[in-house]
Amino acid sequence: MPVAAAFAATAALLLTACGGGNDGNTANTGSDRIDGAEQGAGKDGKERNSPAPTSAPGESADRPEVELPADVKNVFESWKTGDPLKDAALADARRRIEATDAAITRTARESEVIPFYYKGEALTGAARWISLFTKQNLSVTGTTRYYAPRVTQHGKTSVGILYCADESKAYTKNRKTGKPDKTPVTDKSYVLYNARLDRNKHGVWQTSMLSSERGNAKCTP
Repeated sequence: MPVAAAFAATAALLLTACGGGNDGNTANTGSDRIDGAEQGAGKDGKERNSPAPTSAPGESADRPEVELPADVKNVFESWKTGDPLKDAALADARRRIEATDAAITRTARESEVIPFYYKGEALTGAARWISLFTKQNLSVTGTTRYYAPRVTQHGKTSVGILYCADESKAYTKNRKTGKPDKTPVTDKSYVLYNARLDRNKHGVWQTSMLSSERGNAKCTP
């Protein structure tokens, strides 16, 4: 089934407006804990699974490396505007998407990568979302297409980004058996995301708020 539809009873936790996550402060415990999440409340044409750019104008921080497994691909369509500031924000939004997928598939160290690209309410929400996969022994597989990004600049250190995701070829899978859960494609396979990103002192555009709406007409075919 589509990735974010995996948890019918709990998916609403991800969809809370401008929160991108659950109520409460604690994400995981033990080895699944994401450092910093307890303070949180305070996937140019197509590019197929290629590494995101490591630098952009005005950025100084070294981005952590993120590697996705071979069966997980993200396609980013028209993910550049030609404006250096907006493109820097889009590049870090892309890195955030791939870091989240990597954390879900457990190919990245969540404690380092997730707080690098998230903060505040969005960090808490991401921690909870990743924890749901871990607790239910699920991972992800397939290809997600991200398209139609629209960036609105708010000063020099904050932007809003609306973008669509096509999850018709992305699925959850049982971590133990590796079997994907494939279901028919519907309007719910398409998701509209609304994100706010703030540029920190190191030049990283961190997602501070994130909401989504499944089946929104702006994204459905």
